[in-house]
Amino acid sequence: MKLKQTERILFFGDSITDVGRDRDDFYDLGKGYPLMVAGRLQAEYPALKLSFLNRGISGDKVADLKKRLVEDCISLNPTVVSILIGINDTWHQEGSAEFGSAVLMEQFEQEYREVLSAIKEKTGAQIVVMEPFVLPYPTDRASWRVDLDQRIQITRKLAEEFQADFVALDGPLNAYGIKHSFQYLTGEDGVHPTVAGHGVITEKWLENIE
Repeated sequence: MKLKQTERILFFGDSITDVGRDRDDFYDLGKGYPLMVAGRLQAEYPALKLSFLNRGISGDKVADLKKRLVEDCISLNPTVVSILIGINDTWHQEGSAEFGSAVLMEQFEQEYREVLSAIKEKTGAQIVVMEPFVLPYPTDRASWRVDLDQRIQITRKLAEEFQADFVALDGPLNAYGIKHSFQYLTGEDGVHPTVAGHGVITEKWLENIE
């Protein structure tokens, strides 16, 4: 992705994007990777006059992004939309009879495609698709793979279909965790990044910038 003058970059997703942002402050970026990305880009490219918005909401699934697409994305006139979604679609189905089923995957793909189609048609924004991830601490997170791995493949497929920039996270975070410990990146649940985890996500996001 090549940044242009006065880009408005919107981060759209769940709690990994939200990270405690102040909902009453239109421009608050929270305390995670959106803030880190904005800081790095504004410091490096002051002449571009970039602006940033965070519309992550904790607990969201792809269906929730679809429901608030107009209010929290299209109406904001972004020129770049970065999406990280999928882990709650897995987490909230854990233990159900349909966990990892073809029915759930078809629904996920359909709803995600509808989100991407609407963004492309209504805003013309460049889309950044970020890969959902989970780390194997606690150890029961390994059982999520039967579901999440399929969703990861769907995000990759859709990124190619919509000519989006793609940010691989699952492999890089797991590789880093093998070397330095999984808890160092996602604490006690394998999902929510520590400051270090957000730092790695930031680096992977910025690798897409020319």
